[in-house]
Amino acid sequence: MKKIVAIAVMALCAVSMFAAPKAKKTKGLKIGIVNNPPSESGYRAANVKDFESVFNKKKGYKVSTFYSLKNDEQLNAVSQFITDGVDYILISAAATDGWDSVLKQAKANGIKVFLFDRMINVSEDLYEAAVVSDMAKEGETAVAWLKAQNLPEYKVIHIQGAMGSDAQLGRTGALDAEFAKGTMKKVVQQTATWDEAEAKKIVESVINSGEDFNVIYAENDGMAKGAVAALDEAGITHGVNGKVVVMGFDCNKWALRELLAGNWNYDGQCSPFQAQIIEDMIKSGKVPTKKYINEEKGFDAKKITQADINTYGLGD
Repeated sequence: MKKIVAIAVMALCAVSMFAAPKAKKTKGLKIGIVNNPPSESGYRAANVKDFESVFNKKKGYKVSTFYSLKNDEQLNAVSQFITDGVDYILISAAATDGWDSVLKQAKANGIKVFLFDRMINVSEDLYEAAVVSDMAKEGETAVAWLKAQNLPEYKVIHIQGAMGSDAQLGRTGALDAEFAKGTMKKVVQQTATWDEAEAKKIVESVINSGEDFNVIYAENDGMAKGAVAALDEAGITHGVNGKVVVMGFDCNKWALRELLAGNWNYDGQCSPFQAQIIEDMIKSGKVPTKKYINEEKGFDAKKITQADINTYGLGD
């Protein structure tokens, strides 16, 4: 009998030696999340909701969150998370620069950092992985679409997002290249910091100046909406068969409906869904790639369908 028990124990040991490693338990893991506030845009509201659905108390996580559009406030929040002794810090940075010191501090304290939504300018050894959009490609895709419209001339109102953010830099780059080559004219280039009301003021100012324009390139849907409100109040036509081409980014459902109705011309996709990918890396302990790029596309008002809105649209 003892011999049988000994053989059984040896067999169990052998199974345990060759069994696949168990996923890391989430119970008790302390997660610090630094993000832009959900009020920033429809995209950001979806992004915040995505992280709340994955990293929450029900799944055993101890989650602390901090929201700000100011880089210095985000940096202070990360410093506090380090002091609090969190296990992981997840960051969507307000600006790309200024992060070296605090991330070196996190590394020295054995805290693992994941970037999401936006890249920052630091050495790759200071974070585990980045799950992001290719903002430069988003801009290149949008500008390529605009050039393919073969307009007789391009007189562009360029409404930028928060200056220095990865999204602003990426979506600005390709358009700046056209301005530099002289293929497009920069009527005005000004930040509205993602804000609808500020975007409306920018377009109103151009209208009141009497300067001609035929393209509005807004770096998110909310700013495009504000711009269109100014056009409507001034009686200026826009969208398919209108005087002014309207372009936005993020693919909120309400914005894609504007395309379907022909009121806007283009909307660039920016996926807000990164949380599950990061959790999979945390639980498995494996990082298959240092930089995970979300697959994204642009939508044309003349080609978009209701099925596209149902599949790719954010929010209600």
